Amino acid sequence: MWIADRWKEYELLDASNGERLERWGKYILCRPDPQVIWKTEKRHPAWKKINAVYHRSPKGGGKWEFFSLPEEWSISYGLKGGLPELSFRLKPFSFKHTGLFPEQAVNWDWMTDLISRRIKDQNEEVKILNLFAYTGGATLSCAAAGAHVTHVDASKGIVEWAKENAHCSRLPEKSFRYLVDDCMKFLNREIRRGRHYDAIIMDPPSYGRGPKGEIWKLEDSIQELLTLSEKLLSDSPLFFLLNMYTTGLSSGTLSYLMNIAIASKRSGNAEADEIGIPVTESSLALPCGCSCRWTP
Repeated sequence: MWIADRWKEYELLDASNGERLERWGKYILCRPDPQVIWKTEKRHPAWKKINAVYHRSPKGGGKWEFFSLPEEWSISYGLKGGLPELSFRLKPFSFKHTGLFPEQAVNWDWMTDLISRRIKDQNEEVKILNLFAYTGGATLSCAAAGAHVTHVDASKGIVEWAKENAHCSRLPEKSFRYLVDDCMKFLNREIRRGRHYDAIIMDPPSYGRGPKGEIWKLEDSIQELLTLSEKLLSDSPLFFLLNMYTTGLSSGTLSYLMNIAIASKRSGNAEADEIGIPVTESSLALPCGCSCRWTP
């Protein structure tokens, strides 16, 4: 498992009976997690100091219950190698999220190391394409390492959130190109335009809708999405990162997809594993999805 263990302002304090207890800066949140099927005694003192809890509804979805939590706040993450510190604006919103997936920090460090070395060795611009880019954790980390990032997401509000995170992180505007678009349609247009990128990041949802109501279903579209993306890789590609949170799809499935769509045409190596966060109370790590990393 690849573990995001370098956080200072985020901490997974404990996990038990379907819930995870987290510290986001100075605030304690309790959120449901289907991976937490074990029942252990809730000994950590923070269980009695929760600022907000998300209650899952038996009919689907759920809602937040707030005790003492601001509408929004920020936490930061320090990248390796003396790169600029990233700052993320957080707020609780529907589907239990806060606007950040902290386990992805293990991928941010991996990507920034590759980008920094490429820029140092070749002294040339690195162009990154981030699809289903959400609030920009990967976008910010790549830009902090010196890359230019094209950030694509179907939600206008989420893209605006990513812009705010970039501003809070004091990263230059010239490092970004933001687009509110359906990722599949965007890929087809970029192919026709003859554009290329040195690296591609992809974090597709299990199910969703585009800006005009287009229906997205992962199982129906992922191979085509990867096949189109491969056409946009430059002649000297740096990496391809595929993230997935869809229940039932393993790291082996990601590796198989990546080998079919990317490695079979570009050679190189596709390595997949779970990503996770250390749990303070147990000294174990909680699985939080899967990632597949391809390098030439």
